[in-house]
Amino acid sequence: YEAAIADFEAAHPEINFTWEAIQNQDYKTKIKAAMAANEMPDIFYTWGGGFLREFVEADRVYCMDEAYAKYADQLPEVMMGNHTFDGKKYASPNTFNVVGMFTNMELLKKVGYDEVPATYDELIECCDALVAEGIIPFGCSGKETWCVTEYLESIIEKSCGAAALKDMYNGDAPWNNEDLTNAVDIFQEMIDKQYFDPEGIALSDNEIKENYKAGKYAFYINGTWNCADFANAGMGETVKVAEFPVINSSKSKLGELIGGANDSLAVSASSPNAALAADCAFELSRSICQYGYLDGNGLPAWTPDYDTSSLNPLTLAVAEIVQNSSENVLFGDNFLSADKANIYLDYVSQIYASAIDGKGFADGLDADLK
Repeated sequence: YEAAIADFEAAHPEINFTWEAIQNQDYKTKIKAAMAANEMPDIFYTWGGGFLREFVEADRVYCMDEAYAKYADQLPEVMMGNHTFDGKKYASPNTFNVVGMFTNMELLKKVGYDEVPATYDELIECCDALVAEGIIPFGCSGKETWCVTEYLESIIEKSCGAAALKDMYNGDAPWNNEDLTNAVDIFQEMIDKQYFDPEGIALSDNEIKENYKAGKYAFYINGTWNCADFANAGMGETVKVAEFPVINSSKSKLGELIGGANDSLAVSASSPNAALAADCAFELSRSICQYGYLDGNGLPAWTPDYDTSSLNPLTLAVAEIVQNSSENVLFGDNFLSADKANIYLDYVSQIYASAIDGKGFADGLDADLK
């Protein structure tokens, strides 16, 4: 972002440009309050899906159709799906990310694995072997509940299928179904079997990631924007990335992923310079995409027109996974509206703390997300 903003300021000295960076959860709270008070900046960061839809339905977001037409040859229509409502486009996506299963191969070799476990049964056997060897299979932040969703949603999707998960998010199918409750119980069984670092519930994502880099965990399931961190830490030969394996092959398959084109820039409907701001948002977004892709912070939403020969192996591996994918389901806390996402995250937090089981999770969401 900083490099893209510096380029923008150099190219447009006539525009008075100020910006502020805010941590993930704090930003969600602040942007929602600003929306309610209609005190928005001209350009604001947003996620796609229900997070953005809520603001669009409140008439707080400027329609960017006219500006998009100028960039359509560089930004494919398919990348606009999570930012398009009732046929109108409301944001410019920056990058495309999915959830990946990052694997420390040095730790797996200690228990006899030369490749990432390809099936769910192999993964469970591997985790059992790791625990027996005194190695913690997974690290996950309980302090930042969105991190827990990266694990739980991967398990749900590979148990229920991508289409079924979307139906539950959309309210077109109940959460209380056998596939869903079984998936949640699988996650809790993994916790009970000591697959997860018990200290993780009180740690931040950065602390968990540093533990993973230090070799404390065999697996780290999180967004593929982490490729750059691991490559820059000199872990290119140590870490491999794969998708979470299929649990129920009658309902799901490889190629169904969590994620998509999500983080983006939008324009306030109340901006006195909304048309200009829309053009600026697209220009910034294109540049953010380029810097992010070359640094290994995600795949490009925009079509690359620059040299990509310097890409790190992890990012290239993710590109291959995405190229072979068949369907993506947006992260749950972005798929849902902000209020519903908070309810959802609360139940996810209770699952990680083993305060409720799969049926309690399903019954609670059916009752509270209506």
